[in-house]
Formats: sequence, structure tokens, C-alpha cells
Amino acid sequence: MSLDPQSLRYSREHEWLALGEGEEDGALIGITDFAQTELGDIVYIDLPAAGAEVKQFEKFGEVESVKSVSDLFSPISGEVVETNAILEDKPERVNEEPYGDGWMLRLRLADRRELDSLLSLEEYEQFLESEAG
Repeated sequence: MSLDPQSLRYSREHEWLALGEGEEDGALIGITDFAQTELGDIVYIDLPAAGAEVKQFEKFGEVESVKSVSDLFSPISGEVVETNAILEDKPERVNEEPYGDGWMLRLRLADRRELDSLLSLEEYEQFLESEAG
């Protein structure tokens, strides 16, 4: 599986969101290629269990790399339907495929209106440029 970065929505905390086809499909969440590059080699990921509630822009977990430990923030509110079991044994998948098998959560959305506060790829790239400048 590999998602097209153009079709995703982004947060200023460097997470992405991919909407499912239908209402019941919810959304996948992961971190951006920029984020995984900044973190370096990822060695551990702490994610919430299925059934947990997450709130938009609030912490839902942590990612540990050889460089540091960083918080993960949800781009949208909802209920965790599934976590990516691959990451338990192979957290480096996030480095290898941040827009594919490195996804972290599948959520059932609480409020689709929250999508309006996320960025398009173009807006996210402009945000990165402004942060670097």
C-alpha cells in the first residue's frame, strides 16, 4: 500500500490523514516524510489501544528514535479502530514507508468539520518553508 501525498491532509505537527472511501471507513493517520527524516531511525512507537478516544491536535502517543523521543498529535478527533500491528515489531517501517505500511492509526471520525482545519499538500509545503526560513 502506498498513499499519494497529494491526496492527504496535514497538520502543523507533521501528521497526515487519509480519508477512507466511505463514512464507515474512517481515516488512516501517520507521520509525514519530513517528520520521519527529522527523527532519524525510529526504534519504538507507543500507540493507543483500539477503543481509545483521541482529540484533534492532542497527544495520542510517542515515537522514539535514536536521536530523541517525540510526541504524536492527532490531526482529528475520533475513536481508534485499529493500530498498525506491523509497527510493534518493525517500527522502522515508518522510516521506510511513511505514506504506506508505516501508517499508525485507523480512526472512526468524531466530527468531519475538523477536516477544515487541516492543510493540503501545497499548504503544508508552504508551512515547512516558512518554518525553515
